[in-house]
Amino acid sequence: MPRVTVLGATGSVGVSTLDVLARHRDRFEVVALTANRQVEALTAQCEAWHPAFAVMADPIAAERLAAVLRRRAPDTEVLAGEAGLARVASMAETDYVMAAIVGAAGLVPTLAAARAGKRVLLANKEALVMSGRLLTDAARASGAELLPIDSEHNAVYQCLPAGGGPSRGGVRRIVLTASGGPFRTASAATLATVTPQQACAHPNWVMGRKISVDSATMMNKGLEVIEACWLFDTGPDRVEVLVHPQSIVHSMVEYEDGSVLAQLGNPDMRTPIAHALAWPERVASGVSSLDLAAVGRLDFEPADSVRFPCLRLGYQAAAMGSGASCVLNAANEVAVEAFLDGRLAFTRIPEVIESTLADHAPGEPETLDAVLDIDARARAGALEHLRDPGRRVG
Repeated sequence: MPRVTVLGATGSVGVSTLDVLARHRDRFEVVALTANRQVEALTAQCEAWHPAFAVMADPIAAERLAAVLRRRAPDTEVLAGEAGLARVASMAETDYVMAAIVGAAGLVPTLAAARAGKRVLLANKEALVMSGRLLTDAARASGAELLPIDSEHNAVYQCLPAGGGPSRGGVRRIVLTASGGPFRTASAATLATVTPQQACAHPNWVMGRKISVDSATMMNKGLEVIEACWLFDTGPDRVEVLVHPQSIVHSMVEYEDGSVLAQLGNPDMRTPIAHALAWPERVASGVSSLDLAAVGRLDFEPADSVRFPCLRLGYQAAAMGSGASCVLNAANEVAVEAFLDGRLAFTRIPEVIESTLADHAPGEPETLDAVLDIDARARAGALEHLRDPGRRVG
């Protein structure tokens, strides 16, 4: 019976993962659950699953959790911080790791899982964006499996030959679909006054605030272009983004003979989660059957990289290499946080990212320390641009 660690268990992907696992308690065992500061939510999950370990990224929250679990789930050992996350991701007691921590915070435990030869269910795209070569080389060296959870990359994985292996095998191009987010049809003149609440109101998907804003700016798709290049061993020139408002066709693969294979389904993260958990088998996910007659139509349109410059910046960073991708991700996280806090206008998000990219020209990072150094310097540069939009560094 595969033993599962869920990194980011209280987030939207983590909750969906536990929903799928609950349907198959005879097939999987949950051995570790982690969260950032959500003590009450993780307590409830520990009571339901009785994992051997629970980890809080925040040490103070870990102390609170330990005090509660001594009464309510005494068999669960509480760990704290990055070291605790890395331990449960790489320990011998786990076989599968759901990497669902949002942002750069998920890099270290995800890399630890890959180095330990685990099946890594990769929902944390930022880990691959920041350290693509390190992560893929680690997986190759250890025999780890990197199975994508993003609906788009999971769809590509299902459409590729040999069960979704990295070989392109006659592939002409990969087409990632995008919903277009909540502002697909909004007037460009109104975007400067967009509120966080509006940006987080995705028309099709229920997601966390950060990824919802990334969808609204289409940076999410820019990051996914970079992720696709690493996952499927291809260049950005072979990855196309196509807007598909219904979010039914999750992505497509075009072959040299003109064939195009697509994966379709209702917009529900439980589908890719169930696919990766059971692969190469198929199990029930709890997702309702797709009713194409009820959907009625499937629309597609080109992605507007002029209106949504974050997509263009994603392609730019992908062409520049891992160092630039790390800078892109760091600057985006800083800018999105500032927007959500009400300190930055929506339309200034790409400005901060582009300025930070222009200031930093890092090479290919060859170690984790090098990645973390690039990340730290890019964040500092992005913060300077928040304070002084006209500033140029270096």
